Amino acid sequence: MSGPTGLSERALGPDLARGFMLLFIALANSHYFIYGDRVFGGFPTGGSALDRGIGMLIATLVDGRAFPMFGVLFGYGVAQIVRRQREDGAGWWSVRLLLWRRSLVLVVLGFVHAMLLYIGDILAAYGVLLFFGVWALRWKDRWLFIVAAAVLVLTALPSDDSLATASDAADPAMLPPDFLGQFADRIVVQPFIAGMGWIGFVTPALIGLWAGRRRILERPEQHRTLLRTTAILGLTIAIAGALPLSLVTGGVLAPPSTHAQTILGPLHDATGVFGGFGYAALIVLIAARLRKGPVTRAIAAVGQRSLTCYLSQSVVWAVVFTPYLLDLSHTLTTTTTAILAIATWLATVFMADQMRRHDYRGPFELLIRRITYGRSLRVKVR
Repeated sequence: MSGPTGLSERALGPDLARGFMLLFIALANSHYFIYGDRVFGGFPTGGSALDRGIGMLIATLVDGRAFPMFGVLFGYGVAQIVRRQREDGAGWWSVRLLLWRRSLVLVVLGFVHAMLLYIGDILAAYGVLLFFGVWALRWKDRWLFIVAAAVLVLTALPSDDSLATASDAADPAMLPPDFLGQFADRIVVQPFIAGMGWIGFVTPALIGLWAGRRRILERPEQHRTLLRTTAILGLTIAIAGALPLSLVTGGVLAPPSTHAQTILGPLHDATGVFGGFGYAALIVLIAARLRKGPVTRAIAAVGQRSLTCYLSQSVVWAVVFTPYLLDLSHTLTTTTTAILAIATWLATVFMADQMRRHDYRGPFELLIRRITYGRSLRVKVR
C-alpha cells in the first residue's frame, strides 16, 4: 500500500487554494458568535455603517462560498489518494477500506472537536460523506455530473432552514454557559450536523473527484481555458446569487418576508457552490504564475496542514467567545470579529511556515495518515 504524497511532490495550486480557503472559512464562521438580533443570513443587526459594509462584503464573497471550495478540494484529494493507491497495485476493496478508515478518523475527530471547541464542526460531516462516497469512485463521469446536478437542484429548493432568528446567537450549543453543560447541549446537536450536513457538500465533492481524475488543478497549463471559464462564470453566478442577502446585510434593502427567505436562502447557498468552483480555479490560475517566494510558501504550508490550522482556528473561537472564558460575544462586532478572523489566519500562516521550515507535517495530519494507512509514518515528511 502506497503512503501519502510527500510534501516535495505536491502541486502548488491545490495547496495554495487550501491555504486561502482557511481565511475564507475563518471569516465565514466568526460573525455567528456575536450576540444580537439576526438579519437574514445570520449577520447581527444594530452595528455601525462599517459593520454593515463588512458584513455585506463577507455575505457577497465569503458566506456560503468558502465551504464549497473545501468540498471541491476534498473530492480532489480523494481522487489523488485513489490514483496513488491504484498505481501502486491496490485493489478497489483495499482502496475503499483505506478511505473508510479515513472517514472514521474524521467522524471521531469531528465529534471531539464539536464537543470541546466548536459545534459548527464540518469534519464529521465530511467523514460521513466519504463513508458513502467511496461507492462513487468507479462511477463514470456522466454519473458524477448527473448526481451532482440533481443534489444541487434539491438543495436549491425552498427551505425553512435559512430562516434567521434572534435566538441563534444565544444558542447554548454555540456559546455554552458552563463546561459541563456544553456537552449535554452539543451531544444533541452534533449528530444532526454530521448526519445531515454532508448532503450540502455532495455536489462540490463529486465535481472535485472528477477534476482530480484529470489532475486539472495540478496541471493548469493543460486546462487553462476550462479554469478561466470556471473562474469567470463561477464567481459571477456566486456574486449575483449573493446580492439579495448581501444587500439586506448592508442595510440597502429591508429584510424580506418569511416566505422570501425560504426561497432566497437556498438560492444563496446553491449559487455559492459555483463560487467554490470559481475560487478554486482562480487561485490555481494565479498559482501557475507565481514564483515560490516566502509568502507563497507560507500560505501553501497552511494548505499542506489544513486540518491542524482549521482546528487551531476553533481554539481561538472557543477562548475568545465562550461565556466561561473571555466571553467577548457581547463586545466584538462584525468588523472586529473579521479582524480577529484575519489575525487568526495570519497566525496559522506563521505557525504552518515554522512547521515547514522544520520539515514537520503537522500533528493532526500525522494522526490521520497513521490511522488511514495503518502503519507508522515518519514525523518529518519531506
